[in-house]
Amino acid sequence: MLNKLIVLAALLLPACFANADEYKVGALEIATPWSQELPPNAPTVAAYFVIHNQGNAADRLLSVDSPVSGEAQLHEHVMHNDLMKMQPVTSVQIPAGGEVTFAPMAYHVMLVNLKDRSLLSDGKHFPLTLHFEKAGDVTVEVVVRKQAPDSVQAHVHNP
Repeated sequence: MLNKLIVLAALLLPACFANADEYKVGALEIATPWSQELPPNAPTVAAYFVIHNQGNAADRLLSVDSPVSGEAQLHEHVMHNDLMKMQPVTSVQIPAGGEVTFAPMAYHVMLVNLKDRSLLSDGKHFPLTLHFEKAGDVTVEVVVRKQAPDSVQAHVHNP
């Protein structure tokens, strides 16, 4: 009997982790939260993810926060006079039936005034709470990686 339970657990274990990097709140699904490993002496680090809106109404990401930083800001990269620049935004619109990708050289969460640098090395993870206008709040676990996960490589632009 014990052997059958072990075999069953081994078969079901991958299914338990298949969606381990996806989170839902209301009609929104947040997938693949990740951050690049913190370089030595870096004053900030960015967090990335993809937000899918499966609903019939748009929503807005109003703010984010994390215990690893004193402040978390929503940012975007924009081209201005042939120069790519980063700038803060007050919110990010998530269109009905659409998605928004937070990735390098696009929207991202900038974590400043870092408190716990030990959680920002490859393989570690930290919580990030997203505050949406309609769907409410959801806390995701951001996985720290040396490079972007395969599922978001297509969205990453390396200048």
